[in-house]
Amino acid sequence: MAKILRVNMTDRSVKYEDVPEKYRFMGGRWLTSSIIADEVDPTCHPLGPNNKLVFAPGIVTGTNAPSSGRVSVGGKSPLTGGIKESNAGSNWPQFLAKLGIKAIVVEGHPSDAGWWGLHITKDGAEFFPADEYAGRSLYEVFPLLFERFGKKVAIAATGVAGEMRMAMAGVCFNDTENRPSRYSGRGGLGAVMGAKHLKFIVVDPQGAPGVEIADKDLFERGRKKLIEALRTHDITKPKGTLNTYGTAALVNVLNEAGAYPTRNFREGRFEGAATTSGEAIFEGNKQRLGKELYNHGCHPGCIIQCSNTWHKPDGTEYVSCIEYESTWALGANCGIDNLDDIAELIWLCNDLGLDTIETGGTIAVAMDAGLLEFGDGKGAIRLLREEVGKGTPLGRILGNGAAFTGRAFGWTRVPGCKGQNMPAYEPRAVKGIGITYATTPMGADHTAGYTIAPEILGVSGKVDQFATDKADLSRNFQHSTAFIDSSGHCLFIAFAILDIPSGFEGFVEECAGVVGADWTGDDVMRIGKEILDKEVAFNRAAGFTSAHDRVPEFMKYEKLPPHNVVWDVPDEVLDAVHGA
Repeated sequence: MAKILRVNMTDRSVKYEDVPEKYRFMGGRWLTSSIIADEVDPTCHPLGPNNKLVFAPGIVTGTNAPSSGRVSVGGKSPLTGGIKESNAGSNWPQFLAKLGIKAIVVEGHPSDAGWWGLHITKDGAEFFPADEYAGRSLYEVFPLLFERFGKKVAIAATGVAGEMRMAMAGVCFNDTENRPSRYSGRGGLGAVMGAKHLKFIVVDPQGAPGVEIADKDLFERGRKKLIEALRTHDITKPKGTLNTYGTAALVNVLNEAGAYPTRNFREGRFEGAATTSGEAIFEGNKQRLGKELYNHGCHPGCIIQCSNTWHKPDGTEYVSCIEYESTWALGANCGIDNLDDIAELIWLCNDLGLDTIETGGTIAVAMDAGLLEFGDGKGAIRLLREEVGKGTPLGRILGNGAAFTGRAFGWTRVPGCKGQNMPAYEPRAVKGIGITYATTPMGADHTAGYTIAPEILGVSGKVDQFATDKADLSRNFQHSTAFIDSSGHCLFIAFAILDIPSGFEGFVEECAGVVGADWTGDDVMRIGKEILDKEVAFNRAAGFTSAHDRVPEFMKYEKLPPHNVVWDVPDEVLDAVHGA
């Protein structure tokens, strides 16, 4: 019988609780947002004692469902001031689920200054002192933890940015090679972990009973359908787009569409796109290694396998991985076209515990405001290493994100919503994703409702990228995405299940089979709406209004080359997504 593990940092106590009936079918984002909505005062300070940090594996996580090693981390965001769910892929949630833990709820606030780790096994959970690891590189301390607890454990951590409670700090998980490289990056939840002085959560699955599956026949039938869909779709199949070029395959696609934000969203095309793309990474590795190198999964059981590794000229590893969002944020958005500089910046983000999207957005705002010249890769590296990493006054300004940095520099061109910097899709050139940015409770977040699928990629049918009447499109994607985030599956299954009806059927059957629910496709949207309703209600209780569901003012009057378009979506369309 699955349990909720409640961790109180005030008195450093742990207890296992039965799962309330109302949470029985839940997992992932559905569960994190429900617990936060039920237990956290929306007006509390995100870094204070009344916020909580919730970790929840997805519904099918820990089973042999394909590409299902996802975890949701939830809390009130120090970056946006609203509710937040941030998602990552790792073996960590798989191990947690196999131990029969449906969620970890971290609450309270320590009265002392020490740092602590939590070690979870089949026999229970206990704290261990972690002062010796504080203030140190995650690339340095992860091997020490694996040496101490064994190579087959999994680790969740906050880095030095989280220790300093920087609002762009993420929660770090190990990948399949035990690198500190998989992140629930967005929203500053690493700072919440740091505020609670919880440095690590180490999970050991040895002797774990495994995940209970209520209807094994239904689950297995669904699993086979989803696997078949994923293995036949051009984007997700072996040696398909994602396995070959990774998520950075999108660089040239978005650049050609004139929707690739460049130099702090001043232009929609980057002259260095081809040299920083997924194709460039694939070809560069082939030159440096003398062979073709296909990608790997971020967790066991991933059959999409889109995570790449970039190598140095001598063939040694530089960093894993260079995602589309990362090569954009620390590349085109900063005017940097050197892959090795981008790799170093990603390595530093991994090492310090930073969200690459917010970090790149922050550096771009600072460059725009005159701190550095656009394209100064070495200067950007210095900012992270010498300022942010060391917590200087300038570093703490930058470490609190793009919006904070814009205020500090008196700069109006800050491309964000609800305090979170926009990802790698220009809303003036792709209106649907802009509607998602503006209206999702999460702050500007492409993964909250990925309308890029039809608008740019033509998945499930091509939609005009410039059309403005897309409230229904964004809403439907937000609702369906909330359920995918709850399932424990990677969001990239969406390509296959949108185009292949049997894949969608299998996806629903898998989830229903695990929990014993009588779900159909209609329940995906019903549950997704329930999740969004809870999140929107939390934010409104925290003080958000329809005025927060807007894009930055400069996008309404500043034309974006090459299409010379502005943001012209009426406010009425934005208000129609969730209701004003």
